[in-house]
Amino acid sequence: MKQVLAITRKELEGYFGSALALIFVGVFLAITLGVFFWAEPFFARGIADVRPLFQWMPALMIVLVAALTMRQWSEEQRSGTLEVLLTLPVSEIQLVIGKFLSVMVLVTVSLAVTISLPITVSLLASSETGLDWGPVAGGYLAAMLLAGAYAAIGLFVSSRTDNQIVGLILTALVCGLFFIVGSSGATEFVGGSMADVLRAIGSGSRFDSIQRGVVDLRDLVYYLSLTGIFLTLNVISLRSKRWSESEQMSIHRSGRIITVALLVANLVIVNVWLYPMGGLRLDLTEGKEYTLSDATRQLLANLQEPLTVKAYFSEKTEPLLAPLVPPIRDMLEEYEAAAGGMMELTILDPATDPDEEAVANQTYGIQPFQFPIEDRYETSLISAYFHILLSYGDQNVVLDFQDLIEVEQTAGGDVKVELANLEYDLTSSLKKAIFSFQSLDAILASLEEPAELTVYISPDTLPESLIDIPATIAAVAQDIADSSDGMFSYSTVDPNAPGSPATPQSLYDESGLRPYYGSLFSDEIYYLHALLAAGDEIQLIAVGASEAEVRTAIESALKRASSGFLPVVGLWTPPDEATYDALGQAQEPLASYDTLYQAVYQEYEVRSVDLSTGQVSSDVDVLLIVAPQAMTDVDRFAVDQHLMRGGSAIVAAGNYALSLDQYTGALALRPLENGLRDLLASYGVFVQQTLVLDEQNELFIIPQGDTGQYAYIDYPLFVDVREEGMDGDSPIVANLTAVTLNWASPITVSETLNAASEVTNLL
Repeated sequence: MKQVLAITRKELEGYFGSALALIFVGVFLAITLGVFFWAEPFFARGIADVRPLFQWMPALMIVLVAALTMRQWSEEQRSGTLEVLLTLPVSEIQLVIGKFLSVMVLVTVSLAVTISLPITVSLLASSETGLDWGPVAGGYLAAMLLAGAYAAIGLFVSSRTDNQIVGLILTALVCGLFFIVGSSGATEFVGGSMADVLRAIGSGSRFDSIQRGVVDLRDLVYYLSLTGIFLTLNVISLRSKRWSESEQMSIHRSGRIITVALLVANLVIVNVWLYPMGGLRLDLTEGKEYTLSDATRQLLANLQEPLTVKAYFSEKTEPLLAPLVPPIRDMLEEYEAAAGGMMELTILDPATDPDEEAVANQTYGIQPFQFPIEDRYETSLISAYFHILLSYGDQNVVLDFQDLIEVEQTAGGDVKVELANLEYDLTSSLKKAIFSFQSLDAILASLEEPAELTVYISPDTLPESLIDIPATIAAVAQDIADSSDGMFSYSTVDPNAPGSPATPQSLYDESGLRPYYGSLFSDEIYYLHALLAAGDEIQLIAVGASEAEVRTAIESALKRASSGFLPVVGLWTPPDEATYDALGQAQEPLASYDTLYQAVYQEYEVRSVDLSTGQVSSDVDVLLIVAPQAMTDVDRFAVDQHLMRGGSAIVAAGNYALSLDQYTGALALRPLENGLRDLLASYGVFVQQTLVLDEQNELFIIPQGDTGQYAYIDYPLFVDVREEGMDGDSPIVANLTAVTLNWASPITVSETLNAASEVTNLL
C-alpha cells in the first residue's frame, strides 16, 4: 500500500506542482457552469434540482478524463522512464492503481468545487419544494463511477502509445463509443431486444438511472466491471513490455492472456446474470418517488403481452407544465425496468417526427393543446403535446395533462401546478387496458384449478317457455370445454332423479338452492340452477334464454373466479328531479352523480343499470345503489334477486335529501320515500329516521349579502369523522385522515339477523 500511495503522491505533485491541475479544474468548472446556466437555463426551468449539472456529465467526462490520462503512460514511454519504473521493487498492479488513484483524486477535486451549485439551489428553493438531496448524492456517485471507468480506459490506451495526442484521440473514441452505444439515437435505430442490449452496454444510459436518485446494483457492477477490465488490461499491457519474443516465453504469454480473458469473461457473465434482476435497487429520493408499489410491480410482472408506452411531450410547451416532464419520464423508466423486457417505452416530440404525429392524430385521436405564451416581445399561442399513450393488445388508453396534474391557487394569487398522483394514474389506466384485453383463453389460463359448471335441471317439470334452455346451456358449455385444454368441464344433474348425487335437501343445505314454482297458483316446482365451482369458490349463475346471454353469464363467472380481471360495477342513481325557480323556469337538478361515476370509472368498468326490467345483468359483479328513492316494487325485486343469487351490493342510503324552495331559494331537507328501507331491514340493517349530530363538525359557509364576505359557523349536521373514529385495520379507510358526512342518518345492525355474518364498523 505504501508503494501505491507513493506513486499517487508523485503523480499529484506533478499535477499540482504546475498549472495543469488548476487548468483542469478551472476548465471543468467553467464548462459545468456554462451548461448549468446557459445550455440548460436554470432560472427558465423553474425546477429546484441540479439535473442539468449531471445531464451532460457522460459527454463532458469523455473529453476531460481523456485529457487527464493521455500523458500518464505515454509520457513515461516517450521520456524513457517507463523502463526505470518497471525495474523498481513495485509491481505492475501497484503502478496502475497508483496512477488510477491520482486521476480519481483530481476528478474528485473537480467535482467537489461544483458542490456550490446544489447548495445555491437549496437556498433559492422555496420551503415547500426544497431540494431533494437524494438525486444530488446519486449524481455525484454516478459521476465518480463514470470517471473511474473512463480513467481506466484512458490509462490502458495511454499504455499502448507513446504519443499523447494519439492517446487523447483514442481514449475519446473508445469512451465515446461506450456513450453512443446506449444513447437514444442508437437504440431507436435498432429497436427491440437489440436496443436493450445496447442500453445495457452504454455508459450514458447506465448513468441516467443513478443520477436521478436510483442506485441499481446492476449499474454499480457494470461500472466496477468496466473499470476492472481496463485496469487489468493495463496491467497486462505493462507486463507485456517485459516479455521477450522467444518461443520459450510463448507459453507464459499465452497463460497470462488466457487468465486475463477468463477474468474479463467472468465479469461479463456477472453482468449478464444480474441483468434480469431489476429489484436490487435503492431509491435515494426523499419521497421514494421511484419506488413502485407492490400492486404496480405485480401488474407489470404478470404482463402476458408486450406493453407499448409512448409519451408525447413538446419541447416548447406551457412553462408550468415543462417542469413536470422529467419526473414523468423518470417514472416511466421505472415502469420499464419493472416490466422485465415486456414494456417498450418511447419518449418523443411529435413536432420532430411528422409520421408519428400523423399516427397519434389519426389513430389515437391525440391532438395538441393550445397554450398562451408570453415573453417580453409578444403574446402568442403554441400547439403543444402533453400526452401518454398506453397500448396493450388491442386496447389503448390516452392520458393528457388534465388527467395527470392538479392546480392550486396560492395565497399570493399565483398558480401552482404539480403532478397529482402519477403512479396511481398510470397504474389504474394500465390496469384498465390490460383487463379489458383479456380473452376467454387468458381467463381459463389464469385459473389455478379447473372450473366445473354443474347445471341442476328437473327436465320433467320445466315450464314450456324454458324447455330449450338446457340444450342452449349444454351447447355453449361444451363449446367452451372443447377449447379449454382441460380447464373447464360441464355436467348436468337432475335432483329429482333416483340415485342423484344431489338431492333437493342437499342442495338447500350446501348451497342454499331452492326450486322455482311453475306459476303463482301452481304447486309444481322445477330446478334450473347453474353453479360454477373454481377452487374453493362457488358461484350461482343466472343464465338467460339465448346463447349470447348464456355465454356472457359463464364468461363473467369465470372472470370473477380468476385473478386480475376488471370487475364490473352496476351503478344505479335516482332519476333527475326537475326543479323550478319562482318564475317557473327549469333549473339544474341539485343532485348530480357525474363525479361519482368518474371516480368509480377510474378503477372499474361501470355500467348504468335499469332495475325496471326486474333483473340485474349476470355480468355485474357489484351493484352500487346511490340514494335509493322513488323505486318501484319491480326495482326492489331486481335488487333482492341479485342478492339472492349471491351477488354483492353497496347501498349508499339515507332518509333525507336536500331540496330548494321554489320561491325563497331557501335550503331544506325533505324525507326520501320508496327506497330500500324495508329490504335492508329484512337483512338486519336499519337506517334510522333521524339525523346524526356531531360536536366535532365541518363548518358551514354562509355568504354575507353582496359584500363578498363569508361567515363560518358550526354545523353539527356536517359530521366530521377523523382517524380515531375509523377502523384502522380496514384497507377501505386505513389511509384516510378525515371523512365528512352531510345530513347522515344513523345505521343500526341487528345482531340476531346477522349472527352468521361478519359486520365491520368502518366509521
